[in-house]
Amino acid sequence: MMQPTTTTARAWVVWIVGLLVYLVAVFHRSSLAVAGLAATDRFDISASQLATFTMLQLVVYAGMQIPVGLLVDRFGSRSVLLCGTALLTLAQAGFALAETYPAALVARFFVGLGDAMTFICVLRLVATWFPARRIPLVTQLTGTLGQLGAVLAAAPMTWALGHLGWRTAYLIAASLGLVLAVAVLAVLRDSPAHRNLRGPAMSLRSIRASLAASWAHPGTRLGFWMHFSTQFSATALTLLWGYPFFVRGEHQSAASAGLLLTLMVLAVMAAGPTLGWLVGAYPWQRSTMVLTIVTAIVVVWTVVLAWPGTAPLWLLIVLVIVVGIGGPASMIGFDVGRTSNPHERLASASGIINQGGFVASLVLVIAIGVVLDWRTPGGSDYTPSAFRWAMCTQYLLWSLGLVQIYRYRVRTRRFVDRDELEGIVRAVP
Repeated sequence: MMQPTTTTARAWVVWIVGLLVYLVAVFHRSSLAVAGLAATDRFDISASQLATFTMLQLVVYAGMQIPVGLLVDRFGSRSVLLCGTALLTLAQAGFALAETYPAALVARFFVGLGDAMTFICVLRLVATWFPARRIPLVTQLTGTLGQLGAVLAAAPMTWALGHLGWRTAYLIAASLGLVLAVAVLAVLRDSPAHRNLRGPAMSLRSIRASLAASWAHPGTRLGFWMHFSTQFSATALTLLWGYPFFVRGEHQSAASAGLLLTLMVLAVMAAGPTLGWLVGAYPWQRSTMVLTIVTAIVVVWTVVLAWPGTAPLWLLIVLVIVVGIGGPASMIGFDVGRTSNPHERLASASGIINQGGFVASLVLVIAIGVVLDWRTPGGSDYTPSAFRWAMCTQYLLWSLGLVQIYRYRVRTRRFVDRDELEGIVRAVP
């Protein structure tokens, strides 16, 4: 399939619809964050049972990345995105109507399943509709603007839960999918030439061969370890442990902790377009950018954890900004995967890469909890010392990730011609 040489108005329209679907998926994924107390009362559950909702969604999301990638390669972005939108709508409606904890868990399972069907589809649309030079920037914009769904979920859902009640609030949230399904049907095309772009039917043997071919290329592995190493620190803080760490571990006020987490989101939004431009301009240096960013994250965390007593607020601000940059830095892995695989297995390669960061995040979230319990036996009144021990578990993941990035960077550069890579990017006006 020919790569577009110019950016058309139709390409932006297709991207905007895909972006809105992804944004709403993030909205649904994050909608429980402000409903924790309401969910505890509605389902009569403990804090650990409440945390299971989030963990279940992430496990499903990470586990479905490769199957979804294969589905996109076979049936196209339009069909899979429509299926994901339908699943999200039905799952969120089911969550609105659920009155028991098991029923609510089933609903959140399908929220995670529908969520998993969005991001890879949008990445495939970007790679199909935009010229090579624009893809890194548009990919970064997708990840950055999509995260606004989490921001938009906070205030509206808080208001709706307080004024309209659980069932009405979640049913209204679910109804967003109906509007988006109409937009997908009316606007989306898999490519400029095809409304539905189908790949060849694949047997189990051919699926294994395709995945093996993607994984065998060192560029896919490099993208995986880039994604693995960059995002887990930010994800662990925003998902679960940031607020307790800042309040209990660093003795910040609730307002300051909220401000620090907000600054992290702003850092993500500011860094994304900048990194997208840098990747497009200097594709040969993508691994250098990731190594630099991960090293900066490690250095700042080390200063915070080694600081005698409570770290000053200015240092924590530096921490959340630098850690926040790791979020969009993880998107560089997808660009490496894009330039390392043929178009017909692009989505499945993206699914492999997308697992990296979420697997690392799950491991870290669990490890922090285990160490906190170990260092604070018999209670949940976690001490600064306990948090320092817990946050040090990140060094194991960083060490593994940095070694693997450097290892596969060397191997990938043996496969890729620098002049060809940079020439393809720069030849597009």
